[in-house]
Amino acid sequence: MTSHKYRGELVENRIVLWNIEQSRNLFTSGFYGKPLGVPKPKGADFDAPLILDLIEGYYLLNENLLKVLDCTTRKPVSKTKLMEKCNSEYVEFNEKYLVYKTLRDMGYIVTPGIKFGSDFAVYEHGPGIDHAPFIVQVMNPSDNISATAVVLSGRLATTVRKQFLIALAELDQKKVRFVSFDWWRA
Repeated sequence: MTSHKYRGELVENRIVLWNIEQSRNLFTSGFYGKPLGVPKPKGADFDAPLILDLIEGYYLLNENLLKVLDCTTRKPVSKTKLMEKCNSEYVEFNEKYLVYKTLRDMGYIVTPGIKFGSDFAVYEHGPGIDHAPFIVQVMNPSDNISATAVVLSGRLATTVRKQFLIALAELDQKKVRFVSFDWWRA
């Protein structure tokens, strides 16, 4: 039987670590989640529960680092149940999870990229330490993308000084290919 280092509760579409010490440890171990009510946390200097996105929680559950309890029944949430929840909350969850896992396993810090109009913002060291050098949009290899969409994404990435990557998630091979775009001024 595996003992989990952290314990969280599934509350609607988030996982909450109520234990402050666990929250600090998990946040500083890989910049997982966000401390509740703390816009820009600096290290472990916060006294708040940690809120995880479902994709982070699912990753940590699969890594046997997190035990997730249902907030109403207090019973453990299985990987299967959490995956069902993720699939109901995310469009193309399996593709996004494969990209998330690939980037995390490569040592990158991966956060939601919604403020950049993408799926993920990717850091080499972590928020507050460096700026995210990449914004990532997840796609299926069979998806079409218009030239206009590429230009819009590229212009946004350039404006916020990031490199725009398309992550092509090949579920059948459990592989991700990354396509990057460089913008040149003539």
